[in-house]
Formats: sequence, C-alpha cells, structure tokens
Amino acid sequence: MTDLTRATETSTRVHETPVEDVPPWTSVEAEPSVPDQRTTAQEEARYGRSQLQLIWIRFVRNRAAMAGGAVVIALYLTAAFANFVAPYDADHRFDAAIYVPPQPIYWVDDGRIYPHILGLTPTIDRETLLRTYAPDPTVKIPVEFFVHGSSYRLLGLIPTDIHLFGVAPSDIGVFLLGTDRAGRDQFSRIAIGSQISLTLGLLGVFLSLVIGSLLGVASGFYGGAIDNVIQRTIEVIRSFPSIPLWMALAAAFPPHWPPLQVYFAISIVLSFIGWTWLARQLRGKVLALREEEFVLAAQLAGASDGCIVVRHLIPSVTGHIIVISTLAIPGMILAETALTFLGIGIRPPLVSWGTLLQDAANVQTLAHAPWLLSPVAAIVVAVLAFNFLGDGVRDAADPYSVG
Repeated sequence: MTDLTRATETSTRVHETPVEDVPPWTSVEAEPSVPDQRTTAQEEARYGRSQLQLIWIRFVRNRAAMAGGAVVIALYLTAAFANFVAPYDADHRFDAAIYVPPQPIYWVDDGRIYPHILGLTPTIDRETLLRTYAPDPTVKIPVEFFVHGSSYRLLGLIPTDIHLFGVAPSDIGVFLLGTDRAGRDQFSRIAIGSQISLTLGLLGVFLSLVIGSLLGVASGFYGGAIDNVIQRTIEVIRSFPSIPLWMALAAAFPPHWPPLQVYFAISIVLSFIGWTWLARQLRGKVLALREEEFVLAAQLAGASDGCIVVRHLIPSVTGHIIVISTLAIPGMILAETALTFLGIGIRPPLVSWGTLLQDAANVQTLAHAPWLLSPVAAIVVAVLAFNFLGDGVRDAADPYSVG
C-alpha cells in the first residue's frame, strides 16, 4: 500500500467520525437563542396607561409644579374662607392703633402654651409728631381661637360671626401685618382682598379662553378671508401698548356705576386684550390638525363645520388651552393690580390687592410704615405659584417628550 493510499484512508476515517465521538473540549457552534419577548405585569400596566395617567405621573415628578399647585390651592381656599380667616372686617377701624407695626404672636409663657400678644404703649415724637408704639411686656393679651366678631356670610350663604382667631374686644387688636393710616388690620384686608384679585383673574381668563378658542380655531380651520380678518384684528389690538389701552377702556366707565358692575367691566376689559395670544397659538395648531385623517373622515361622514370645530378640533387642543390659561392668570392679576393702583380699576369700598397698594404710593408713608408693602408679597407669591404650576402643566401635557 502506498503512502498516498494510507493518507486517503486516514482522511476518510476522520471525516466519518460521528458527532458523539467528538471530544468534549471541541467547540460546537450552538443555534442562536431567541430573546424572551414576554412582558411582565408591571410593564403591561405601564404600557396600558391612559393619556391622563401619563400626564399625571409626569406632573407629580415636577416638585416645583407640585409646590406651586399646593400654594395656588391654599390661596383659593384662603380667598373662599377669607372672612373666617381674617380676624376683623376689611373696614374695621382701631382709632387708637394707627400705623401699628406687625405684632408677633407668642406661644409660650413661663413654660406653658399660652398664645398671646403684648400690649402697646404709644409715644409721640415731639419733633416729627409721629406716633410710635413700644411693646409692653407686662401686658399680655391672650389670643383665642374660633372667637365671635363681625358678622358675615360664609361662602356667601351661611350667616355667622365666627373667626379663626382674635382677642377680646378692646382698643387694641391682633395685627399680624400691622395697620394702615385708618387703623385697619392689614392681614384682614389682604385676605379679603384676595377674593377680588384672584377671582377676577379667573373670570378674565375664562372670557379670554372662550373668545380666543372660538376665533383661533375658526381662523385656522377656514383660512382665507376669515383668517385674514381675524389675524389683522389681532395685530391691531396687539399694536397698542397694554396699559394705555386698559386706561382708555377703563376711563369709559361711568363714575356712578356700582362697585360690582365695575368689577365685571374690568374683567371684560382684561379679556378684550388677553384673547389675542391664545387665538394666535391655536391658529397654528389647527392649521396642522385640519389636514389629519380624523378631520377628513368627519367631512366625508357629512359632519358640518361647526360640528368638526366643536367636537373634534377644540378637544384636540384642550391640553394647550389649559396650559395657556394657567400661564395667563398671573398676567390678569398683575393687570388688575396695575389698573387699580392707577386709580381706574376697582374702587372703594371694594378691597383688592391693587387698592391696598394705593396706600403705599407715598414715599414718606413707606419710610414710616414699610409694612404697607405686604400686598406685594402676596402678589409675588401668587404669580410665582401660577408660573410654576403652568410650567409643570406645560411639560406634562406632552408625556411622550424627552426632558
């Protein structure tokens, strides 16, 4: 047998070796594994969440928005129960307590819980004739809770005279934020003034939403001449400076109008300008939505233009409307404050944050009684709270965005 024949037979025996005879250290290529595509119950619950659930989950993760929402709720609860929270009526005067500085409440006395305020000893400067007050530690006036005071209607319905806190009737009261030139409690006036300042913002925004939603959606849906007329009207209104335009409209109010009528008139004036921003943004949204398939399907089904606008387009931009309304309320509050501060807004005997700032318009008064600027703190807190809330709602309105 030749060497070539032996080599051929050896090669044949190697290739005919069965697989089970392969030594264990020899690698055998395995079939590719198929990934497990089964989902867990937690993943199924996450994928099955509705749009509102996704929005809420993203909103609660924003701590600033949650804090702003909590402050907004607290402000409106205070406004709803303002007469109960305030120890005195907005026009209650203390003739012996003019320009009293803020008084702290002391909670502990001789190791026991005893909420009280200190008595005040008035002194008059012989050179400036200014009255100042010095606390008297020997006179301790107890602070009581759920006390009887001036009568009012709780929530405008239930007659009562119960107030959250107060002191026994005397020439002095509990003044957490001091008093003004007429001896009126500043804290009570700020709490009661929030009823007008906060609700007027809501009413003005509501009217702006109604006008801006209808005109903005109609402008984007119809286009053509209707779009041109609405957009040119918006440009004309926005070309005027806001404050002079507000002043011109507010100056047209007859001086004999009752305060309640002036309140609603101011709301109409603010909403007359506030709707333009919403209408301009909704127009751009509707221009993209009117080419969607659900609008074409509604048209093919024979739906009228009004039905398409009300039942399809407006619900599609509801999230955007909510965001705009949340961000517009601070502007309404500042606008009412500016108009009233200039003397053409809310008029006495109504009390708002703007009317309270009128007492702080004098520099000499501020130098003697800087606590009269306390309504500014309430305005700043309200505006920041609404801005934080609006930013959170805007970010949460699109739960699928990255960020």
